[in-house]
Amino acid sequence: MSFAIKNSRSRARAALFGLVLFITFGVAHAAAWEPKNPIEFVVPAGTGGGSDILARFIASLVEKYKLSPRPLVVVNKPGGGGAEALMYVKGKKGDSHTILITPNLVFVTPIHTGIPFSWRDLSPVSLLAEDLFILWVNAESPYKTAKEYIAAVTAKPLGLKMGGTAQEDLVVTHLLEQSLGGGLQFNYIPFRGGGEVCVNLVGGHVDSTVNNPSECASHWRAGKVRPLAVLDKERATWAAGNWGEIPTAREALGVDIQYFMYRAIFAAPGMPKEAVEFYASLMRKMHATPEFQKLLNDNALKGTFLTGPELVKVLETADRLHWDLMTKAGMAKKK
Repeated sequence: MSFAIKNSRSRARAALFGLVLFITFGVAHAAAWEPKNPIEFVVPAGTGGGSDILARFIASLVEKYKLSPRPLVVVNKPGGGGAEALMYVKGKKGDSHTILITPNLVFVTPIHTGIPFSWRDLSPVSLLAEDLFILWVNAESPYKTAKEYIAAVTAKPLGLKMGGTAQEDLVVTHLLEQSLGGGLQFNYIPFRGGGEVCVNLVGGHVDSTVNNPSECASHWRAGKVRPLAVLDKERATWAAGNWGEIPTAREALGVDIQYFMYRAIFAAPGMPKEAVEFYASLMRKMHATPEFQKLLNDNALKGTFLTGPELVKVLETADRLHWDLMTKAGMAKKK
């Protein structure tokens, strides 16, 4: 009788232990969220641009290293300077299978156009990199230094053409004008994308650009363009090639001028926390791959990786900066 009671108690304890294990591992398994469908990877630009190339490269690394049980499917939505993509993702509230890669147009486009959108409408996932801006001229131009070129622009307001996109490049151009003052005023010529901008610089259709390194790198190697200054407080000495030879704005112009294009990932608004954490972890693993590190190094990208509160702090600072710059430049349509 006592043996039966003892055996019954043992079975009860075993059953209770099994229940605890079930609950423990069941909760752990539930917390480890994974996508059940292909992931829509939205690009606020057309095919062939910087964001599109980067998105497709990221998707290929995710597939190569099996970082997700479902693929990233790149979807291009270039309309309205990225406004179509921003509003599209905003409308995907609660969707766990939609993410967005975006440069600073996430700030610039809403401020400039007045569309009902803020980066706060989305779920911030991660910052992948900070892209530099460089002041370039045609290699056959008479301007060997940034001071020589800026002096020429100052002497002839609106007489020299600055080529760029209608987004970040325009903001950078106004930043140069505001920082250097003295009547400096470029004749700004907008183009659809950074690659097109540098092609027009090589062709002599504009006198200068403020392109990202990758957008003019091949033309620089071919001896077609000349970099005059990097708009940062330090030289790109960490990068491969000759990027470290380019002087900073302080060295070239005597003024600290710093502006980055953030390469960031956002998710649909109201995405469950565990899904956001999955994508943040996925991007961290992708960021650490040798291929992505080589991409950063070759293109003079600062490989700053941020998530969570640190990312939000950077986004808030960038938002204030763009409101200030664009309001002073008369580019802000709303507040």
